[in-house]
Amino acid sequence: MRNRNALRNLGTRAHITASAATAGWHEGRDGANGWWRHGNDGYGWVGPLYWPFAYNDMYDYAMWGNGYDDSFWGYGYGDLYAGIFAPYGYDDLTGYLPQSASSNSSDIGQTAPAPGAPTAAPDQLAQMCGADSRDIGGLPIDQFQHAIQPTDEQRAALDDLANASVKAAQNIKAAYPTDIALTAPSRLAAMQQRIEAMIAAVQTAQPPLEKFYGLLSDEQKARLTALGNDQRQSQTTKKNSGSLAQSCGVVPPGVMEWPTAEIDQTVRPTDAQRASLVALQKATNQAADLLKASCLTDDPLTPPARLAAVGKRLDTMLQAVKMGSSALNDFYGTLSDEQKARFEAIGPQRTSRL
Repeated sequence: MRNRNALRNLGTRAHITASAATAGWHEGRDGANGWWRHGNDGYGWVGPLYWPFAYNDMYDYAMWGNGYDDSFWGYGYGDLYAGIFAPYGYDDLTGYLPQSASSNSSDIGQTAPAPGAPTAAPDQLAQMCGADSRDIGGLPIDQFQHAIQPTDEQRAALDDLANASVKAAQNIKAAYPTDIALTAPSRLAAMQQRIEAMIAAVQTAQPPLEKFYGLLSDEQKARLTALGNDQRQSQTTKKNSGSLAQSCGVVPPGVMEWPTAEIDQTVRPTDAQRASLVALQKATNQAADLLKASCLTDDPLTPPARLAAVGKRLDTMLQAVKMGSSALNDFYGTLSDEQKARFEAIGPQRTSRL
């Protein structure tokens, strides 16, 4: 977890994410094949944390392109759905709290996990969120310098880019969840905060990246492209990513179907509540269509263009989350405390049946 080179390996990051994403479950309830898993074997939610290794997903794609890492484009409607119908119950989530916090869980009327239950170390979540901004967020400057042999002016621009990348990572780190979100509205609020931090990170890094790339000669740009090809070939543990259209927010058929029957049977909405529920379902369908329309059909060829594409996709994701959050708040506000508890139990109950 504290090795910079190890964290740049896609297989290592995937293993860390998967183990942490399923750490809250007891033996026999392994979520390794959980319904909220991404098509590339990643996870959008790891306990209370949305988008683990967000910085790496953004900048690995921006620097090296599709074929190196399609993790970024795997985020989409499935994560919004999992934010509304979370797979984690309270007892699962306590495994992600510091020991002192989880030991005091009785203060809010809940019980801590049974002794010996699997837990994800809090510092594991912090690392995925970018706790060490320089190790997580630092660009491979040495590789860049070796590949392009920069002039003094280019080296200064590269230093500016390196400093901006650390600041961008710090922006993302600032969105690390300090509290565990136990309700659907609070989860979407945390999701929105995370995406907003990623947008700020793109805005921080985009100008120095464009300046640095604009100073390169055609020969140096070709060397940087060749470096990217080498990086893609080095990821031998990764499956072929295919086109961006194939990897962009893919949701397996039937996995994210709206749980109408479960809501009817457990929440038992009134006629007035059902009208708000229909509006929520309509809003999430519109969000899904919006996200699907924002998927790229062609991979941009330069790092500045790819980072710009990342920024546009994040803008669309933010719009989709706000759309769903507004309708969710309207519906959730009409529920009684008992109905809210039953609504929150839908996701964990689905997970327990796997």
